[in-house]
Amino acid sequence: MSTDTGSAPATRAPRAGGGIGQSVTDSLTIAKRNLLRMMRIPEMVVFGLIQPVMFVVLFSYVFGGSISVPGAGVDAGAYREFLMAGIFAQTVTFATAGAGAGIAEDMHKGLIDRFRSLPMARGAVLTGRTLADLVQTALTLVVLAVVATIVGWRAHEGVLKALAGFGLLLLLGYAFTWIGALIGLSVRTPEAATSGGLIWLFPLTFISIAFVPSENMPSFLQHVAEWNPFSATVLAARELFGNLPPGYQAPDAWPMQHPVLASLLWSALIIAFFRTLAVRKYRSAA
Repeated sequence: MSTDTGSAPATRAPRAGGGIGQSVTDSLTIAKRNLLRMMRIPEMVVFGLIQPVMFVVLFSYVFGGSISVPGAGVDAGAYREFLMAGIFAQTVTFATAGAGAGIAEDMHKGLIDRFRSLPMARGAVLTGRTLADLVQTALTLVVLAVVATIVGWRAHEGVLKALAGFGLLLLLGYAFTWIGALIGLSVRTPEAATSGGLIWLFPLTFISIAFVPSENMPSFLQHVAEWNPFSATVLAARELFGNLPPGYQAPDAWPMQHPVLASLLWSALIIAFFRTLAVRKYRSAA
């Protein structure tokens, strides 16, 4: 005798497999989704390139003949090489605002709620988003390096050290996208995420050794600049690119004396701290 009542059988969502493999697979899937979205909206990439290219040209030709570089004096060519690592670092950290705005937009549209209802590894949505932003940032750095070469910048320490310098820059940018992710999850609109992602970046990048030497600052700002994670990565990149003037003497602060190690440590700490906060916020976001 049939027991079919004519109603559809109840279905249950499949469970996500655990472990690192599941997390990697889910993260790459989300990263692919975000990269495809970027490709379908090319103006996002184009507009993201315009600002850093303008910074390269303007800083090179407007300030190049008026700022003294330690060990080289007022020299446009020396300042141009001194400058480029700072422009590169500023570009990768400003990607933070885009990451926050993208996540805030997904929250606003309800996509985050949909993702959380799927059998996915925890944190995969955020990891995938930050990986996609890392790819876009790497593309931007390639374009910037070409423009910098055109205006006279050179890497003098060989290909491997140059790649290591760009690697440290991308690592810092990736670390900062986790700050952007936390901001995007904490605000209600993409506009607020963009504003919130830029407000703190300006003092961080300008109270540093990116554009002017720290000895030109008031004494209380010198200590801030020398212990700034941004400064450590900038100085590390300058060393690896071979862009330090012959007579340059690094400040006595520990990060300035060991910039490569300091850059790695700062980036690792930022990722560990803000990823933990962002994933926790993602689980509880309404």
